[in-house]
Amino acid sequence: MLSRQSAPPVVKQAGRAVTRQVGRLTSGMRMLPDFLLVGTQRGGTTSLWRALIAHPCIVPPLFHKGVHYFDVAYPRGMGWYRGHFPIRSLAHRQAQGAPVVTGESAGYYMHHPLSAGRIAADLPGVKLLAVLRDPVERAYSAHRHELSRGFETEPFERAIELEESRLEGEVARILADPAYVSHSHRHHSYVDRGRYADQVDRLFGLFGRERVHILFAEDFFSDPETEYARILDFLGLPRWSPEAFERHNARPRSPMPESLRTELADRFAPHDERLAGLLGVTPPWRR
Repeated sequence: MLSRQSAPPVVKQAGRAVTRQVGRLTSGMRMLPDFLLVGTQRGGTTSLWRALIAHPCIVPPLFHKGVHYFDVAYPRGMGWYRGHFPIRSLAHRQAQGAPVVTGESAGYYMHHPLSAGRIAADLPGVKLLAVLRDPVERAYSAHRHELSRGFETEPFERAIELEESRLEGEVARILADPAYVSHSHRHHSYVDRGRYADQVDRLFGLFGRERVHILFAEDFFSDPETEYARILDFLGLPRWSPEAFERHNARPRSPMPESLRTELADRFAPHDERLAGLLGVTPPWRR
């Protein structure tokens, strides 16, 4: 008998389709997220997510860490979304009386212009986690990521030059047609995604500061135990720690030219200054 890992892709896809249909039909019995890891892309979200779902009180979605409902799959409806999460009674039974929560991680949620409003409307009481990383390093890492996935063909410096024209009018199109999925807004927003202050301010306005936990990737990787404990406190979960905090999805790359690094750092400076004012703390890449 074939294992799930060794099954051909067509068999895996058929199995997922059947499971999603079952999930949709049993959606009323399923949990909804207690928390969402909303970004940022290439900010260490996979490493943090792996550490979170190792916690005995956190149950993950059924298929993969990010359902991407609130950004690109919203027309599918809440029944489809709920079908991705565990059945409530089974999750509580497996927890044997301990508190149990579920969530998902989608790095585009924080940047997508409609996602935060959709989340606020559909998940009252949900808590949000956002990991922020040096926006210069994040942009460079995102470019390498999009190259590897085939969504980018230009070198980094040229992609930065093209970004404004690629994104021109895309936010307006998304706002005008909620079903519209913008390829460039999702895959070519190297600089725009790193303008964190606007995104954080929007989250604070919709959810209140008490339901949004901001952390920095640099702090998480330098002192994961402390940052992890703060997250558990925010989520209302008992203190616990995995055996090790591993780093996932790091990609080898050539160094960025210093002249380009300086240029980008200067472009991000006013946004970083505003972010520091919002959070009351200087981001580590500006310390």
